Amino acid sequence: MRLFALLLACASFFVSPGALAQQMAPDALVKSVTDEVLDIIRKDKDIKAGSTKRAIELVEQKVLPHFNFTRMTALAVGKDWRQATPEQQKVLTDEFRDLLVRTYSNALIAYKNETVDYRPFKMQAGETDVTVRTQIHQAGARQPIALDYSLEKNGNAWKVYDVVVAGVSLVTNYRSSFANEIRNGGIDGLIKTLKAKNSSLEAAAKK
Repeated sequence: MRLFALLLACASFFVSPGALAQQMAPDALVKSVTDEVLDIIRKDKDIKAGSTKRAIELVEQKVLPHFNFTRMTALAVGKDWRQATPEQQKVLTDEFRDLLVRTYSNALIAYKNETVDYRPFKMQAGETDVTVRTQIHQAGARQPIALDYSLEKNGNAWKVYDVVVAGVSLVTNYRSSFANEIRNGGIDGLIKTLKAKNSSLEAAAKK
């Protein structure tokens, strides 16, 4: 999961106003805003000093409005999502969201001047589900790491519902552990585990 935490810093690309997000093609949006966010990270003294609070603020203000956490959670939970009540689905989504916020925040703090290469992008007219492909270049690494974004169009806005690192889906990566928790303790057992994990991360951030 540390690899995901490091690379998912680049998932923090959607910082532009809603109107801009609606007007731009998904690949142009990824490129323009990724460049802007990475510039902010490089210059933000608090994040560079390891401020988890500042990193969380950045994620909550700039990233969250452009992710479809309900779909991400449903994909991560898999077939068991249907057995959850609407209330359980909401709690699961909220807790998974909080977990990813802390993952992204840790990634921002761990950022070490990686650079991004944007791969060629094609989209058919009227297409509403696309993949924007990028590569992350790390100093000293022989090969770049593929980092791809799955986006869907909701109304006029594009939203991310999965991130794929080196061929491994974020939501699929969580699915096996979520399924195991559900087998052992049901939906409520998974909720309990997520809440405990988030509480642990929150406590660690305050130290």
